[in-house]
Amino acid sequence: MPEFDRTDLRILAALQEDASLSLNDLAGSVNLSTNACWRRVKRLEEAGVIRKRVALLDPQAVGCGVTVFVAVRTSQHTHDWLDAFAKAVRRIPEVVEFYRMSGDLDYLLKILVADIAHYDRVYKRLIKEISLTDVSASFAMEQIKYTTAVPLPDKATLS
Repeated sequence: MPEFDRTDLRILAALQEDASLSLNDLAGSVNLSTNACWRRVKRLEEAGVIRKRVALLDPQAVGCGVTVFVAVRTSQHTHDWLDAFAKAVRRIPEVVEFYRMSGDLDYLLKILVADIAHYDRVYKRLIKEISLTDVSASFAMEQIKYTTAVPLPDKATLS
């Protein structure tokens, strides 16, 4: 893990809030020259801390206002099966997050769709491509908190 100082953390916090900031505005917000800020951002990108900068869309505004959490259990626990399952899931654009879990679940998927019929089409596509033991879907009724910001270390603990 790279070493961060307070300035790095301020840069990361600012970019998580608004990645469209110009380099000049970003530098000003963290009290650095443009060149010094650019070097820090480049270092953070090269270290893989900043993976990419994207536009965050409102799912409702683009017709994908229903969030479905899908719990998957399988009796298959081989590398080949997981590889085939992961490839099948990657081909389904509605699956926006995909996790291998510990505990009672084997996998958890987050899916964005327009409605229940849309989810049903996604479900049928998934089971057509891969054998699953148990699939259980839960539809989100209300989004209470949502953020893409990763919690950063407390600045007070840094030297």
